[in-house]
Amino acid sequence: MKEIMEWVKDILLAVVIAAVILAFFKPIIDYLITSRQAYRLFGDPQRGDVIVFKSELLDENEKPKNLIKRIIALPGETIEIKGGEVYIDGQMLQEDYLPGEAISGEMDAVTVPEGQLFVMGDNRECSEDSRSPRVGTIEQSTIVGKVIVRLYPFNTIKTFKGVDYES
Repeated sequence: MKEIMEWVKDILLAVVIAAVILAFFKPIIDYLITSRQAYRLFGDPQRGDVIVFKSELLDENEKPKNLIKRIIALPGETIEIKGGEVYIDGQMLQEDYLPGEAISGEMDAVTVPEGQLFVMGDNRECSEDSRSPRVGTIEQSTIVGKVIVRLYPFNTIKTFKGVDYES
C-alpha cells in the first residue's frame, strides 16, 4: 500500500508541475508523420509539398536543425516577391493555404539552382526560410521526408496533399 501511495504522490506532483508550466509557457510542438521514401519511390519534390529538411542552422546542442517548410519554387524557376505576392516565372502564385493576408516585403528575382529548392514557411511573417541568407535555397539531398499528416496539436490535425496551382 505504501508503494501505491508513493506512486500516487509522484503522479500528482508531476501533474501539478505540468499545470504550473503550462500556465506560464506554451510549448509549440507539432507531431508529424513524414514519408522518408516519398521522393525515392514516388517522384520528385513538387511545389506545394511540405517537407522536413536538415538545415545549416544549429540547435541548442550544436546539431543541424530540422526545419518544416513548403516548397515554393523548383530548380530552374525564378521566384520574386512584389507587393507581398509571390511570383514564379512572372506568374502570381495563388496560395490558398496561407493563414493570413499577403506577406510584407519585397524580394528581387532569384533563379533556383539545379538540385535545389526554394522553401517558405506558411507563417510568412516570422518564418526563417529561403528568403533568409542563413537558410537560402536548400539542397534536395537534405530532405528528411515529405509531411503527410499533422497529428498534434489535436485542434489542427490535417493531411497534406499536393496543391493545385493551376486552378
